[in-house]
Amino acid sequence: MKTVGLTGSIGMGKSTVAAMLRDLGVPVFDADAAVHELQGPGGRLVAEIESAFPGTTGAMGVDRQKLGALVLGDDAALARLEGIVHPAVAADRAAFLAAHADAPLVVFDIPLLFEKGGAQALESVIVVSALPEIQRTRVLARPGMTPEKFDSILARQLPDAEKRARADHVIDTGAPLDATRAQVAEVVACILGREGR
Repeated sequence: MKTVGLTGSIGMGKSTVAAMLRDLGVPVFDADAAVHELQGPGGRLVAEIESAFPGTTGAMGVDRQKLGALVLGDDAALARLEGIVHPAVAADRAAFLAAHADAPLVVFDIPLLFEKGGAQALESVIVVSALPEIQRTRVLARPGMTPEKFDSILARQLPDAEKRARADHVIDTGAPLDATRAQVAEVVACILGREGR
């Protein structure tokens, strides 16, 4: 089995590429989706997060706006939250791997792959990228997004140029969808073609 990371800065088209990988039959573990499930209604981490950050949960699980306001810019609070969330996501990832043990290739969709130091545990990394103006237009079109919030998120992410430099494969999502889909298929074929080396 080949284990591959999929990453890219906010608004670069990672979700689109992940969907294209799934269309090709590649199992994709979505770290963000796992976190949403763990923190959603009835999620396994809701009580523990409420205990650590009182007033941040309700009937719908964790109130991400309230929790975000508490941890944004507070390194100690963020570390406390990560200490709750990361072990649970790791357990979900292990279960995902076990469920797809016979797959020739699995992809881990991890937004902060380089920032959190997880790349060395994978055989290769795919970075999705687009021009800065495309990225900015995409992100600012999201509900509730502001230029200040976007800048704050970017400040916590490695620059796109550095991600591209560290990548084994780069997929340009600024191209038309068909061109991006062709790049995805080419990368998958390339990765699978390396078996036995």
